[in-house]
Amino acid sequence: RLLNTINNIRKNEGLKKRIVTLQKEVQGKYAFEKTIIGTSSAIKKVFELIAKATETNITVTISGETGTGKEVGAKAIHYNSPRKDKPFIAINMAAIPSELIESELFGHERGSFTGADVRRKGKFEEAEGGTLFLDEIGEMDINFQAKLLRALQEKEVTRVGSNLPIKVNCRIIVATNKNLLEEVKKGKFREDLYYRLFGLPIHLPPLRERDSDILLLAKYFIDNFCKENSLPIKNISENARKKLLSYRWPGNIRELKSIVELAIVMSSDKELVESDISLSTTDALPNVLTHEMTLREYNRRIVNHYMEKCNDNTKLVAEKLGIGQTTVYRLLKENQEFKNNL
Repeated sequence: RLLNTINNIRKNEGLKKRIVTLQKEVQGKYAFEKTIIGTSSAIKKVFELIAKATETNITVTISGETGTGKEVGAKAIHYNSPRKDKPFIAINMAAIPSELIESELFGHERGSFTGADVRRKGKFEEAEGGTLFLDEIGEMDINFQAKLLRALQEKEVTRVGSNLPIKVNCRIIVATNKNLLEEVKKGKFREDLYYRLFGLPIHLPPLRERDSDILLLAKYFIDNFCKENSLPIKNISENARKKLLSYRWPGNIRELKSIVELAIVMSSDKELVESDISLSTTDALPNVLTHEMTLREYNRRIVNHYMEKCNDNTKLVAEKLGIGQTTVYRLLKENQEFKNNL
């Protein structure tokens, strides 16, 4: 029995050391320069605000389009703050049904509703001493907003099925891709909760406003993907760079990561070339329209784009564009004559 006790103590000590090591690895992973890649003036402003956010427990509201990296920003704040050794708990408000949100955040007692077979802590309790990240806060059911406001003001929660309030201590960071003030005006978000959450606002700029950061991020994703899959590191050709820079990136960083990883898989060379990069056709026309050209040149470019996407199937291109196949041939002929005259 004594030997078993000693062995258990050794195991526990080993686990504690492993946990400390993992915590340090996570903290290093979320150092600013390793998680938020970029040197543009737009992202430098974000760095400054994140640095300020790490100094106090002020509530932070991170706004930005889908795919701009709001959760990455929240983790960067947490793991560079005094709360870094405590939990970071994230919950997507849009993913939780309105009838379950109270139980998810505040917890519940056994038997408090059908399916509540055991007592369960809520996210507020799980985040004790650390950070609670409420993603897509603008999607929260308005009927629950008053209860959240009270929990934030009183710093206590009451589990579903209980009358006993539980004190909580966690930092709040929220994120949204909506304009919360506009949601307040529409009556979809409580004004008092808006001002309670406002705190320090940090806006993450869309990728199209970050200039050369696009190429830095692309190279970062390329290096990571190649290392993870034991592939030779690939570079980006000049034409591929131009293609990446000319696109509007409606899906932002998330879309860039997916497209770059697919390009690596499709590539058969030491570097990514223009044809390896498959961009969304839904955003092709806005990109074409950013250049000043004649109507004939617009037509030629659009036809060339669809020829590439349809593997030179002129019949399919004609069907997609709603024009005759002879018109496609004529535009292709004009394009060839245009190239010959260059």
